[in-house]
This record gives sequence, structure tokens and C-alpha cells, in this order.
Amino acid sequence: MLQLNSLLLSSENPKALAEFYGKCLEVKSEWEGGDFVGFRAGSGMLIIGPHDKVKGKNANPERLIFNFETQDVEKEFERIKGLGAQVVAEPYHPEEAKEMTLATFADPDGNYFQLGSPME
Repeated sequence: MLQLNSLLLSSENPKALAEFYGKCLEVKSEWEGGDFVGFRAGSGMLIIGPHDKVKGKNANPERLIFNFETQDVEKEFERIKGLGAQVVAEPYHPEEAKEMTLATFADPDGNYFQLGSPME
């Protein structure tokens, strides 16, 4: 079975995006190399770096949405909103999993990410 090890998030301005995610995750980078920065997020890594074909904001942010799990979605929602993340959807209970709480943000590059309560 394959296991997801990391997510590479490319940016025209990886330094600014890495600063944003460092604040969101409330961690320092675990490693840095060149223009790449890696943050431990649970058992995987969020890696941020440049890509010569990535320019400006994400035109299709709903294509890939990554999720961060938290016991307190509402509290983390307010904290991350205070960091300047764009709110896409305030905390809600999805129709297909009413026991779960989700909230959706857009980062400075327009990529969507969600906060979600633990999945059973």
C-alpha cells in the first residue's frame, strides 16, 4: 500500500507562502534547501518551493484541496482567519458527514485548504 509522504506546493513567491504556512501550522520549518522549505504536518510534510511554470494566483483552487485536522475547528478557524487567510467557507457540517466540521480557506496564492475535525 502506498502512503502519502508529502505535498509539494509550488509558488511564484515561495518565501511569502512558507511564512504564511509556518504561522498556520505554528511550527518552524523542519528543513530548507535552496528556495524549498519543508514543514512537518502530522505524519507527512508540506513542502513549498518555486516552479518556473507557476505564476500568480491559482486559477483552479478547487482542483486540489488539502486538509489539516484539528480537535477545535472553530478556534483554529478564528486564529487562521486572523492571519489574513481568505475565508472560502465558514465552519459547517457537510451533508455526507454531519458529525464532522469543516472550514475552507484560500492561502495568499489562492490555493484552497481546509480545517477538519478528526475523521472516525
